[in-house]
Amino acid sequence: MSWDRQIVVKSAHEITIMREAGRITAEGLAAVKAIIRPGITTGDLNAAFEDVLKKYNIYSPFKNYPGPYPYPASICTSINDELVHGIPGKRKLKEGDIISVDAGVVYQGFVGDSAFTVGVGEISPEAQRLLDVTEKSLEVGIAQMVDGNRVGDVSSAIQRYVEKHGFYVVREYTGHGVGRQMHEGPSVPNYGTPGRGMVLKNGLTIALEPMVLVGTSRTRVCSDGWTVASKDGSLTAHFEHSVAITPQGPQILTTL
Repeated sequence: MSWDRQIVVKSAHEITIMREAGRITAEGLAAVKAIIRPGITTGDLNAAFEDVLKKYNIYSPFKNYPGPYPYPASICTSINDELVHGIPGKRKLKEGDIISVDAGVVYQGFVGDSAFTVGVGEISPEAQRLLDVTEKSLEVGIAQMVDGNRVGDVSSAIQRYVEKHGFYVVREYTGHGVGRQMHEGPSVPNYGTPGRGMVLKNGLTIALEPMVLVGTSRTRVCSDGWTVASKDGSLTAHFEHSVAITPQGPQILTTL
């Protein structure tokens, strides 16, 4: 997918608005997480998120996003080997599945964007380790998001942590700037070289999103034209926060 690569530094007031967009995103994701259980459909999860959108009379930037055809839902629901962009529908969750939920809102013209992966009922130790490593790699990346560091410092921190634990980071899909558009510059891959890439500065807002695979870094696009899955059918996980770079350090915007 292509997106506008314009890099936009936000004012303190704009970051305040983005913090509210992020809070609402987190509220919606919490509503989704609360109903995840065996037997629930991915369409039910989408409906739960849309109930929060209706509460605030706002919308998701995901819905009708351009691609092979306009994206038809307000969230993405990706199960097991599906990494990102899974489309909600009639599919029922099963005991032992893991599901990634990616969601966003537009509030007063600004976007919140966040994702989590969670187990459905009892999951395997390998699946739990994948979730733990992926979530921790997001924390490790965020810690590098300070004024004066470079994109490569963030990217390499994620890559090193993930690969140290025997997993793989995706190559084709990246984190990205976020603001008035869901996808702004800069692109922030989950792999890289320390000291390389654009210099980070206060006022940048970035959706950082480690996407981690058990057996390979390679992916495939499924027959629906949207869902991205691991090439070898192995498990995948995805965590994401929208983060502001500030003089006080990185601030996670997508929390309650």
